[in-house]
Amino acid sequence: MSAKIISGTETAKAIREELKTEVAQLKEKHDLVPGLVTILVGEDPASQSYVAAKNKTAHNLGIHSEQITLDVETSEEDLLALVDKYNNDPKIHGILVQLPLPKHINEAKVLYTIDPNKDVDGFHPVNVGKMMLGEQCFLPCTPHGCLELLQRSGIETSGAEVVVIGRSNIVGKPVANLMMQKRKGGNATVTLCHTRTKDMDFHTKRADILVVAAGVANMIKADQVKEGVVVIDVGVNRIGMSKTGKAILAGDVEFESVKEKASAITPVPGGVGPMTITMLMKNTVQAARQLSGLE
Repeated sequence: MSAKIISGTETAKAIREELKTEVAQLKEKHDLVPGLVTILVGEDPASQSYVAAKNKTAHNLGIHSEQITLDVETSEEDLLALVDKYNNDPKIHGILVQLPLPKHINEAKVLYTIDPNKDVDGFHPVNVGKMMLGEQCFLPCTPHGCLELLQRSGIETSGAEVVVIGRSNIVGKPVANLMMQKRKGGNATVTLCHTRTKDMDFHTKRADILVVAAGVANMIKADQVKEGVVVIDVGVNRIGMSKTGKAILAGDVEFESVKEKASAITPVPGGVGPMTITMLMKNTVQAARQLSGLE
């Protein structure tokens, strides 16, 4: 029996409708319009595409959105000054600096300069620390999106054996941390695997829920998972081009074979991807509430 397909496209659409209503209510009741600024340095095509999508989504939800594109030669000093300007701008509640940055700019220094109260990407060490402690904070968007997909699909995490493949600061570590916490969507027993893990198959075959964020196309095959596993595939890998010039994408999981064993699985594209921008918008609305004293 083929798996239930967990559609990030449909889930993200539902959350955006909720946010659209919330944004309208904030404007009507409190004369408050959430504001987001995205800062892009250089002309990386992928980054340009991401920023444009974020900007479009914000406008569709009624969020005030500003997009700043800087020359690739922009100095670190000038970028830090711009971030500080938006730290002090009352119309802006969320600041996002699109990564990666040019090599002459220290990414950590830039991320640390963002006001933690406006860090809607959840990358500032203050928010990372609060997340580790289980305190109220901005959760990183992709891990948060993974949790929302599980919860809104009715998948129980409490007591589940969860295996996370990948130890990045953006996905692997935070998703593992969130799923082990004593909270809704957590309470799982979590194993974190990576490139130095011995006998990866031993761990993947034990998983009730498998979250794969390794960045390797089709690395997980059907013989590496057990019957009934729930699979969250975070990977987005370009594996070729179609005749029409469109990129052919694959996840980190071999979808066609694994879906025949899984009870539920996210597709690529259309799985975790749409959730990331949606959770960014959710964080921006949360930031506006907090900075305006409504939370």
